[in-house]
Amino acid sequence: MIKYKTMENRIFDFVVTVLLALLGLFCLLPLLHVLALSLSSKNAAVSGQVSFWPVQFTLASYEYLLQDSRFLDAFLVSVKRVILGGGLNLICTVLTAYPLSLEKDEFPSRDRYMWFTIFCMLFGASVVPWYFVIKETGLLDSIWALVVPSAVPVYNVILLMNFFRNQPKAIKESAKIDGINQVQMMTLICVPLAKPAIATVTLFSIVGHWNNFFDGMLLINTPAKVPLQTYIQSLVINMSNTSQMSTEQMINLMSQRTFNSSKIVVATIPILVIYPFMQKYFVTGITLGSVKE
Repeated sequence: MIKYKTMENRIFDFVVTVLLALLGLFCLLPLLHVLALSLSSKNAAVSGQVSFWPVQFTLASYEYLLQDSRFLDAFLVSVKRVILGGGLNLICTVLTAYPLSLEKDEFPSRDRYMWFTIFCMLFGASVVPWYFVIKETGLLDSIWALVVPSAVPVYNVILLMNFFRNQPKAIKESAKIDGINQVQMMTLICVPLAKPAIATVTLFSIVGHWNNFFDGMLLINTPAKVPLQTYIQSLVINMSNTSQMSTEQMINLMSQRTFNSSKIVVATIPILVIYPFMQKYFVTGITLGSVKE
């Protein structure tokens, strides 16, 4: 039986759509402002003429950006971090989530490891012991200091574990009858069926590694090894500390707004490029592993 929407439901849907559109616009406005600054002249940026549309359109800031060795070094460090960190996260997540998805007769100690995993998620170490552990292991001031401490993202493990547990049991039982072992079950059956969930946790890892700036501030001392977001964060801090600056220093800082804005725009491009290709898996990966039948 077809149910038609009442006038009240249509009005409610319209109001919700308008509110969500306005909310999305408000979230987009800061990015539009930064993009407009990056495409405007220095004089227009210093005089405050730029709002959400470029004034005196120019690509000079992007041309100058290609000559900035510090930015290019930081960009390459972040790319290397995403490749190493994302790959390590994926391997560790799969190798941890699959055993935890097994039944107790297949993995008798499952509950112990599950409680240990949840405990680590709820009660993480504070910054001081976290820093000293990384220092004592010799990872400080290296790319591995940005990758190894977050090798096993517990939230992603639980998400993928639930997905594995909700896979059709008939397929697994048929595979067991054919005589495959647990390693073959994981690599040949479960992982290929879990592409949406794997794409989802991979997207989480990529975004997390790309956007993280805090660990770079604490763990990296060499400027050439600093990741991109840490480098951009240092620019934001310099722009915010204007109380002790002279007039000449403030004018010089304001003249760099277009250049710094172009760095922020370029830093957002990789995520904007990757996300559309993984979006079709994203919602599926979130919902299919969320409820146990």
